[in-house]
Amino acid sequence: MKRDLYLQLQRWKISPRRKPLLLQGARQTGKTYLLQKFGQEKYQSVIYCNFEENPNLDQFFQRDLDPDRILAELSVYFDREIRPGKDLVIFDEVQVSNHALNSLKYFAEKRNDIHIAAAGSLLGLKPSTPGSFPVGKVTFQYLHPMTFLEFLEAMGEGRHRRLIEGVNKLEPLTEAFHNRLIDLLRQYYFTGGMPEAVGHFAGAGDAQGTREIQQNILRSYVLDFAKHAPPADIHKLTSIWESIPKHLARENKKFIFSAIRKGARAREYENALVWLRDAGLVYRATAAEKDRIPLKHYADPGCFKIYALDVGLLGAMADSSARLLASGGRLFNEYEGAFVENYVAQQLVSCGTRDLYYWRSSGGRAELDFLVESDDLVFPLEVKAGINPRSKSLKSYDAQFSPPVLLRFNLLNFHRDGKLYNIPLYAVSQIYRLLNHLCE
Repeated sequence: MKRDLYLQLQRWKISPRRKPLLLQGARQTGKTYLLQKFGQEKYQSVIYCNFEENPNLDQFFQRDLDPDRILAELSVYFDREIRPGKDLVIFDEVQVSNHALNSLKYFAEKRNDIHIAAAGSLLGLKPSTPGSFPVGKVTFQYLHPMTFLEFLEAMGEGRHRRLIEGVNKLEPLTEAFHNRLIDLLRQYYFTGGMPEAVGHFAGAGDAQGTREIQQNILRSYVLDFAKHAPPADIHKLTSIWESIPKHLARENKKFIFSAIRKGARAREYENALVWLRDAGLVYRATAAEKDRIPLKHYADPGCFKIYALDVGLLGAMADSSARLLASGGRLFNEYEGAFVENYVAQQLVSCGTRDLYYWRSSGGRAELDFLVESDDLVFPLEVKAGINPRSKSLKSYDAQFSPPVLLRFNLLNFHRDGKLYNIPLYAVSQIYRLLNHLCE
């Protein structure tokens, strides 16, 4: 359950300046479930319109976009009155109906007493025809795959989530708690954060069944390529998508177009790569040589890494065996730390990091996994798959820029050595909160 987002939905419901809600996110991240659960718990009834399953619904929006007429006709269609403040109207897969999407603007202007929540999987790609997207007339929210802390809740381990959220100092956790969290992290590396996969694993403990669910999700994404992407880009999308595990298995994990196809050039594949990013299926981390704010001004757009939206799906893409779940530390070291870096990228994005960056020294002789911006400062972040405390890249970065804090994430417990802060991988999502406490 997306606890934080659910609380935001509750605030949206009671806001006097409420606008229609538009919930974005990749397919299968739980948008429909979340909105329906919210509607069932906080409203007297839900009017559910799925424009993909029922294309006929688009007809109610084609004549004009007058909210009163649309409400009257939808009331007849569903055989129930749509009541202000008492009913939640859900427009699901709203990207299928340009007219319905555009109508949100007029509901905001003329009937903001009607509570409308829309959801769409591919709104970053195909939001509307030019000039018709309801910019400034909707409240945007984004749904990512479940974080590790949300996974803990789903597994009935909410007490461990609260334990992590209560850490304010770099004092080691009791070893029994630390070891249990490492075990749960190993499970999350396998299941990832796709709600259906997590729900199945939490209920049945069935690794093979969980992997089959992940494979089905991957197949649905490939079908989306064929259904929604420009025909000229379909093969390119598939090639990039299938190459992600191979790229992350490389020593420096840098994305190289020629690794997709011999002789391939960036200009041939850039549109397809942007499509995948805008669909929410990949995260892009760009190299920067400076530690200055904002990092985007010092980034090299031609040097970057690509991560999958979910670490569990990455394992399914790589055909890693479900038996790895029971093999202890082996899972952490597959693909030279690919799972770990992908996991960290996923957690950083979910906790509010808008753009991912990593450090590459001039000449490319040293490299650091991530850079994060907080309070007008840049903090270097090194990721290790196991318990290796050596930090050559951090030392190189420190020698060049001398930041106030050096961050290292691995499987060791919380501890501090001067300005080097060691934070367990299970606490990645707490990075900004910890920085606020530790840098006071």
